[in-house]
Order: sequence, then structure tokens, then C-alpha cells
Amino acid sequence: MIRHLVHLRFRKDVSESEKQALYDDLSGLSGHIDGIVDFQSRKNVSVETPVVRDFLDMFWFDFRDVSVRDRYLEDETHQEIGGRIVERLDGGIDGVFVCDIEL
Repeated sequence: MIRHLVHLRFRKDVSESEKQALYDDLSGLSGHIDGIVDFQSRKNVSVETPVVRDFLDMFWFDFRDVSVRDRYLEDETHQEIGGRIVERLDGGIDGVFVCDIEL
């Protein structure tokens, strides 16, 4: 299984309801791409403020295997949602950090 972790640094003017709408759209990919095992979103509650660098939001997908992750990355719906997320990040693409791990 692959866990795809995405850490986000949203602009200060992006509301919690906007963020939730984006997460809801991402969650909908579970019914769209076979092999998505789970989707979660959370707030970063670390007290290590200098190290966090305002990456205060995150989400992750659990994929059955690498092939599902690869289909997700190429999926047009995912790319459209990702584009809307990047538009709302502080620094655009610099406001996202991605890490994939094997479980």
C-alpha cells in the first residue's frame, strides 16, 4: 500500500469552508478511481513553528498499490482539483510538499 501525503500552506485569505470544499472534492475521487483505500485530511498541530513554515493543513490518500497512485496522478479530475488547490496556496506550487511512503 502507498500513502500519498500532501502538506499545504494556504494563503491567509482562504477560508476553512473553501478548504473543506476542496477536501470534499478530493474525497470524491475514492468513487472515481478504483483502488483508493482511504482519504483523510487534518490540521497540523505541531508546536515546532519555525520548522512547520506555515504548512498547517494536510491530506493523504492510501492507494492499494503504486499503479493506483500513478492512475491518480494522471487523472484529469485530480489534476483539475489540484490546480484549484495550488491557486489558493501561499507561493503557488511552493506552498505544497508531497511525500509517498510504503505501508
